[in-house]
Amino acid sequence: MSTRPLRVGIVCPYSFDAPGGVQFHVRDLAQALVAQGHEASVLAPADEDTPVPDVVTPAGRAVPVRYNGSVARLAFGPRAAARVRRWIDAGRFDVLHLHEPMTPSLSMLALWIAEGPVVATFHTAQVRSRALQVAYPLLRQSLEKIAARIAVSEDARRTLVDHLGGDAVVIPNGVYVDTFAAAPAQDRWRGTPAAPTIAFLGRLDEPRKGLEVLVAAAPRILEKVPGARFLVAGRGDAGRQAAEAALGEHAASFEWLGGISDEDKAALLGSVDLYVAPQTGGESFGIVLVEAMSAGAAVVASDLGAFRRVLDDGCAGRLFRTGDAADLADQVLAALADPEGTHERRERATAFVRRFDWSAVTAQVLAVYEMAVAAGEAIGTWPVHRKAGA
Repeated sequence: MSTRPLRVGIVCPYSFDAPGGVQFHVRDLAQALVAQGHEASVLAPADEDTPVPDVVTPAGRAVPVRYNGSVARLAFGPRAAARVRRWIDAGRFDVLHLHEPMTPSLSMLALWIAEGPVVATFHTAQVRSRALQVAYPLLRQSLEKIAARIAVSEDARRTLVDHLGGDAVVIPNGVYVDTFAAAPAQDRWRGTPAAPTIAFLGRLDEPRKGLEVLVAAAPRILEKVPGARFLVAGRGDAGRQAAEAALGEHAASFEWLGGISDEDKAALLGSVDLYVAPQTGGESFGIVLVEAMSAGAAVVASDLGAFRRVLDDGCAGRLFRTGDAADLADQVLAALADPEGTHERRERATAFVRRFDWSAVTAQVLAVYEMAVAAGEAIGTWPVHRKAGA
């Protein structure tokens, strides 16, 4: 693979006003590329007053839209298209990396507008995606511009193949493993054998994140371990209120942390006895599981395909039947009652997560970039430029 520095333009469809997994992936990829001597610029929706990393160029306000089982903040229309054109013209990128180009936002606009080496990453994992079904006729011809496709997991690759045909190379989401491993534990979040701490991270008002499953499992856990503390990080007042009402007398065992910083997230994961991931669906990878494993937390997760693969089929963490609160409780109690087995899984996880470190992931992404650039040079469409008349 060539070691020449590349100018990489990365387009994120989702707004940095309320960042989530895709935004963090895009941000970290850009920063990892810069650290290796490349130039990277990210175009993403963001209000003018939203703080964004130095690598991000804000593309203006986004509109909240219900999309793929969640609420996504997207930017579309003539004004957004004009910003995409200006950014491409100024960038003169060697390669354009579009995330979720089938989402009606900046990546789709960039695919329509740009010519030259284009790489696309697909994050969505669903058995049947109505969004992909609707978008495909609009983008059928433009999809031919994509020189290489990346899927973040086998589940995302299968979704892509089933809906769009073709194939993709699987390159997982990245994590700065050493950053999480080195995060200092905090006494306020540490547990004891009599009062273990169990963490959950996710939007509280997004049903697929599974807070309701954890809430339903809590009474059974507290019956056996009455001192257990549940540390819940995430935004969503409606979800919190519903959870507190459902918990009743057990509500005092839950501590609501609200939204937390990246630093506090790493410290939380490095402090607790268990991290629980009760998601019920729509997960293409499971980046928070990798973060928890990197920080040294023991993990209990629903047996979604993506989670099963991240947890090495249960060797790096315990799995429970998706949506089954009783089984979740049983697996949590088993993890707490078997410290030796839990330690063995944590040791396995510590080794297993190295494959997800950005040092490994970035090398794989760069290999795809080089392939796309070489193809563009061969057919005379390098560097990236704006389509004539667009």
